[in-house]
Amino acid sequence: MSHFSTLRTKITDAEILKASLRDLGISVKSEADVRGYNGQRVRSDIVAVLEGEYDLGWSRNSDGSFDLIADLWGVAKKHNQTELINSINQKYAVNKTLAEVKQRGLANANVKLVVQK
Repeated sequence: MSHFSTLRTKITDAEILKASLRDLGISVKSEADVRGYNGQRVRSDIVAVLEGEYDLGWSRNSDGSFDLIADLWGVAKKHNQTELINSINQKYAVNKTLAEVKQRGLANANVKLVVQK
C-alpha cells in the first residue's frame, strides 16, 4: 500500500516553482523520484530533495497545474509540513507576481507586496 498523498495546487509555472525552492535553500531535481516510506518511490516532474528520507514532488496535470505528491507522514518526521508547504506556496506566489509585473513592462515600477498571515 502506498503512503503517498496527492494534493491539488494552483502552481502552474515549473521554472518559478524551481526558482522558489532554490530561494528557500531546497535542492531541486527534474524528472526524478520522490522518496517515501520503506523505500517507496514515485516519479514526479519536479522534486524538492529534503533532509532525511522523504521528498516533495510536483507532477503536471492535463490542465497545466501541478499536484503535490508526498509521503506527508514521512515528511512530518523531520519537518513541520504545514510550514514547509506554506513557505513554498508563499515564495512561489511572490516570485510569480514579480515575474508577471516584469512581463507586463513594469520592470522599473515600484512593487510592494504585503504578505498577511
